[in-house]
Amino acid sequence: MKITVLFPTQTEASLFTRDDVSVRISGVGLTATAVATIKAIAHDQPDIVILAGIAGVFPHAPFKIGEVVLVETEVEGDLGFFTPGGFIHLAHLPLEMDFARRHTLSCPHLPDDAPFSLARGMSLNAAMAPFVDTQNVDIENMEGAAFFHVCLQENQGFLELRAISNLVNIGDDNWDMQGSVQALTDGLHKLVDLLLAQSHRIEQ
Repeated sequence: MKITVLFPTQTEASLFTRDDVSVRISGVGLTATAVATIKAIAHDQPDIVILAGIAGVFPHAPFKIGEVVLVETEVEGDLGFFTPGGFIHLAHLPLEMDFARRHTLSCPHLPDDAPFSLARGMSLNAAMAPFVDTQNVDIENMEGAAFFHVCLQENQGFLELRAISNLVNIGDDNWDMQGSVQALTDGLHKLVDLLLAQSHRIEQ
């Protein structure tokens, strides 16, 4: 099995070393991630691409700082426009409008026996944006929706792994960057081992 891992930043990749996977730094944000994902698919031709990074957790979600989760859905949370009544997401426009589709993207490749909880992600161009609807999501990041979109469009196998680094709350500086990067690294090794073991069983 050929596996490529995308990290948004070098910091998130700093503790991960492994000879049996390809590693790329995608850059932060939706646009950089879309470009990096397309390049990784075309150049590496992987069986699975994994986006691995840190994320914030919304106060109502059940996850704690330092926890590692697999992301089952992503939505581009600030895709829309402002009106006198507030922000309107494209997904909330009348269904008869051509571009008003549900923008929640789902991952169809989640392993059944992975040792991680599943989380619902929201990707934002502006982190901690106060105008977005967070009630149906758990974690915040800046890349996942673009990654999901490209992989789904290209029929590419993919997974997204996130370690919780902070609470999504403006003014809260209680980030555990070092601990979350270590947790991400440990979780990523577990996920890669699981995928390789599953592939080996299938080949036999």
